[in-house]
Amino acid sequence: MKVLYFGTYERDYPRNAQVISALRSVGVEVEERHVPVWEGRRRSWAAGAGAAARIALAEARLARRAPADVDAFVVGYPGQPDLPAARYAAGRRPVVFNALVSLHETLVDDRRRFRPSSLAARALAAIDRTALRTADLVVTDTGANADFLADFACLPRSRVEVCLVGAEDRLFRPGWQAADPWTCLFVGKLIPLHGLETILAAARLAPDVPFRLVGSGQLEPALADRPPNVNWLPWVEYELLPQELHRAGCALGVFGRSPKAARVIPNKAFQALACGTPLVTAATPGASELLVDGESALLVPPGDPQALADAVRRLRDDPALAERIGRAGRARYEERASEAVLGARWRALLERA
Repeated sequence: MKVLYFGTYERDYPRNAQVISALRSVGVEVEERHVPVWEGRRRSWAAGAGAAARIALAEARLARRAPADVDAFVVGYPGQPDLPAARYAAGRRPVVFNALVSLHETLVDDRRRFRPSSLAARALAAIDRTALRTADLVVTDTGANADFLADFACLPRSRVEVCLVGAEDRLFRPGWQAADPWTCLFVGKLIPLHGLETILAAARLAPDVPFRLVGSGQLEPALADRPPNVNWLPWVEYELLPQELHRAGCALGVFGRSPKAARVIPNKAFQALACGTPLVTAATPGASELLVDGESALLVPPGDPQALADAVRRLRDDPALAERIGRAGRARYEERASEAVLGARWRALLERA
């Protein structure tokens, strides 16, 4: 089988890199037709006239017929604007959309770039629905998200399938051993989804616990008055993330209280599980599809800083518990989210399409 991975997607975004790697691991030949739009931009999802012009030029370059030996197209993430070009380039071949999120929900509800009643918000909803309906098959990351996207676009649920995010096995491997001093690690964009305010509040409630925050984003101003036990680093090279996870006492997932936060399992969670690092994340419908509280992770109520502080201290003060959860988390990863498992899942979905 030969697949064309297609679009203006962020090439270095973990979901794209991991899907390509997983497909190749099960013998699928993957070629890329990629026109960069978002790479190298600190605010990669900035929406405006400049972004619209870049997208329009990119779509013109993408919209050419694919070679005859290509069996299927996968439109990468984010890829909503790319679906019309993919549909033209594919002809009668199947187009599969690797859709993680709704642009409308991300930019209007989550990041609050536009008012819900604005023309921009209505346009984003229309782009989302057109993309989802144009694809022959939509693949997202959890059952909860699949239900949401199918309902949002009025699609039969059978046209929206699930494949977990996973992590790149070449990078994220077992090797966890908490370093001294014991540190609680968060890696990710500083956006409302992740519950930064909950993490900072938990750090204030646990001044004896060092917190290490790695990332940048719209909520950076909240770090100006961060407590003294919070160390902030705006960026770490992707290839160095496993080292961060291997020496952290525990890793943090997401703690936001939005509907979107309740449906997703973020990249950082899979990367921690793959490394055998004990994970603390919110108890949500999405997380419950993979994780069991007290076994493969510690799950706390979303938006509850006291519960988060208590969970972090529990892992710090009970090394045997931390080791047990890290080991069980890695086992869960191997069972449900390794590249071999996800590669076989993706291949089966493409063959079905």
